[in-house]
Amino acid sequence: MNETDLLKYSNYLKKRNFKGLLYRKYFLYPIISKNLKGKCLDIGCGIGDFLKFRGKNTFGVDINKNTIEYCLTQKLNVKFYRDIIPHKNEEFDSIVLDNVLEHIEKPNLLIEEMHRVLKNNGKLLIGVPGLKGFEFDSDHKKFYDEMSMLDVISKSLFKDIKFFYTPFKSNFLNKYLKQYCLYGLFEKK
Repeated sequence: MNETDLLKYSNYLKKRNFKGLLYRKYFLYPIISKNLKGKCLDIGCGIGDFLKFRGKNTFGVDINKNTIEYCLTQKLNVKFYRDIIPHKNEEFDSIVLDNVLEHIEKPNLLIEEMHRVLKNNGKLLIGVPGLKGFEFDSDHKKFYDEMSMLDVISKSLFKDIKFFYTPFKSNFLNKYLKQYCLYGLFEKK
């Protein structure tokens, strides 16, 4: 993304609607949080809604300097990220990558970096949009289902624990609800 696109995306995130915020705060974020533990890194933290929800011991990184600046005005723990995650080896107990993976054409470096900053037996939670959500955003590069997510996550680095869907598994919602998502929970080997 160029600087203009990053600014547009930052402004788009700030215009979230009230129903979407309620959905995330009272439904989605509690589900996500149940699958995470300890010190957590939100990669692609956007404007920091999940950081605010989870609070202490939650840190964010993003490639968008505009969203980072916004998060800093909200007193959130965020850093700019490009290629190398700006944190120490084995610093985090959990990582969340929510609706980010589908934007990355070649995620191998990111996967290696997540492995580097995650403690042994740490949890990695990856969320990707269903079909309707994937088609909604022209910046999406690759569609993921359970099998393709397993293929991209190196089996030598992580083991899979479970998959789940929000709000629940449904072919109908996959086709017609853009908020429908698949989540994969993995553990660092």
